[in-house]
Amino acid sequence: MHSGDGAIGDGSDHYFTARPASADERRTIRVTLADRDVTVETAGGVFSPGHVDLGTQVLLRTVPSPPASGDLLDLGCGWGPVALTLALSSPDARVWAVDVNERALDLVRRNAERLGAANVVAARPQDVPADVRFATLWSNPPVRIGKEALHDLLATWLPRLADDGDAWLVVGRNLGADPLHRWLATDAPQGAGLGLGVERAASAKGFRVLRVSR
Repeated sequence: MHSGDGAIGDGSDHYFTARPASADERRTIRVTLADRDVTVETAGGVFSPGHVDLGTQVLLRTVPSPPASGDLLDLGCGWGPVALTLALSSPDARVWAVDVNERALDLVRRNAERLGAANVVAARPQDVPADVRFATLWSNPPVRIGKEALHDLLATWLPRLADDGDAWLVVGRNLGADPLHRWLATDAPQGAGLGLGVERAASAKGFRVLRVSR
């Protein structure tokens, strides 16, 4: 469950595996997050280690300011561009950076410390307490894990939004954004969908940004 829509590396080391097989060679890059130029640490075996990928850029340009407090979720955090943006924008909120990739979680922890973002909690999915409800969820979800796995992932986390919470998802148009939109909005009794409120908030650079509400 790692953010992004593309594979990396040589194809044998998938970024949504728990323990990447590639060498853990760390490097630093300069990026802009929450209108700040910052230095972060990345490595191979995580999604888009050299830059903030285009889909995430589109997402971050589209979303409104996050809630100032409460629990906020970056689902599939990678090295942390979304989680760090949430944390820097809302220092009084608790930001959950969730991923199955242990290397990604280590990078998020190190980057949060580097940027003084003490409000980031990097966690595996099973380590997030079941009673936590999220004021917002931002994600560049791993569509390449396949439709069924992606649906299972979103069916697990989207119901954990607070009653007045929302989710913001960026998905490539050619990677199933419109069918995903329809699935999210379809009432479960009428078909295999979640029956959530969905609107297309933006369309840019080949990506759709979907806002999902309870």
